[in-house]
Amino acid sequence: MRKGKVVAVCVSKRKGVVKKNVGHAVLRVDWGIEGDAHAGPWHRQVSLLAWESIEKMRAQGLNVRAGSFAENITTQGLELHTLPVGTRMRLGSALVEVTQIGKLCHTKCAIFQKVGDCVMPREGIFVRVVEPGEVVVGDEIEVLLEAPSPGKRVSGTVTP
Repeated sequence: MRKGKVVAVCVSKRKGVVKKNVGHAVLRVDWGIEGDAHAGPWHRQVSLLAWESIEKMRAQGLNVRAGSFAENITTQGLELHTLPVGTRMRLGSALVEVTQIGKLCHTKCAIFQKVGDCVMPREGIFVRVVEPGEVVVGDEIEVLLEAPSPGKRVSGTVTP
């Protein structure tokens, strides 16, 4: 069984800004993180990005941290972008399901403008909340059920 851990839980009141690590959050079914600007009844309720992905950008000289890519959950120890759509994970006490790998960036963010690259469109993932719960920095992330086939990438989304 694949496992990782939560290293940051980040939220923002507005879209398009860096998120702040608040240490813990409540996840609501078909909504996402209470109090976060990206929450809502859609397929990208919660975003995750691995610390290992952030380190790639730090290696290019960027002073970035957890939340700099507007991700809600910063993880460690899981290669998130390799998890197929449909994969279910225990995130703290909540159950989530992967709905999208990467995303299409219509406007290039400040990070892309600075170094000509950004990892979130390739390595960030999005999940929907299947069972409610809480997530706290230090919590374990456990991959429970990996989807049978990885699907194919289409314009920043993955289709089965």
